[in-house]
Amino acid sequence: MFNLRANLAYMAGMRPYLVMAVMLFFAGVIVGGTNPSLRDFLDSQLAGLAELSKMAESAENPGLAVFLIIFFNNAIKSALVMYMGALFGFIPVVFLIVNGMVLGYLYTRLGEQGENAALIFLKGVLPHGILEIPAVLLACAFGMKFGGLVFRTLGALFKRRSGLADEYEAFVIRSVPALLVIVAALLAAALIESTVTVWLISL
Repeated sequence: MFNLRANLAYMAGMRPYLVMAVMLFFAGVIVGGTNPSLRDFLDSQLAGLAELSKMAESAENPGLAVFLIIFFNNAIKSALVMYMGALFGFIPVVFLIVNGMVLGYLYTRLGEQGENAALIFLKGVLPHGILEIPAVLLACAFGMKFGGLVFRTLGALFKRRSGLADEYEAFVIRSVPALLVIVAALLAAALIESTVTVWLISL
């Protein structure tokens, strides 16, 4: 399970799913930033994030609360999209598109309000996003691979096919260290977001 060479070899085979995850995420960014008809939906998504922020601010230790909320929110969702990808890969695909749309919409709206969206991105997203976004993309890539295995299993019901049991075993074995890496990256990202990012935005 923790054989570095075997895990790296498996990750190399994940490349098509990682490419698809990146494409879906940035497609969401473009759609969210250019489609006014989605404003109500995306405003509701931002409102949910605002509620989490208010919850953190009302805590006795706001800094710690921000860290814990960000970390557990991202870690739990990443684990869910990895393994609920079994539902034909639907959940990780939707997760990627919606999160991309929210990001694209947020920065379009900031630009419309006269803010320097590029500077806000550099200060408010890049410091932690350089860890958080790849971690989420990797989790979704695993979820889509899981969904692909389920599709192929359904196909095997009508056409004799061998090797799927071995592929499921490999997925389960390799997904565990991948999840640990994802959680570690999200932990570091949450620490940066709750400290460095907050400080940079306040400048």
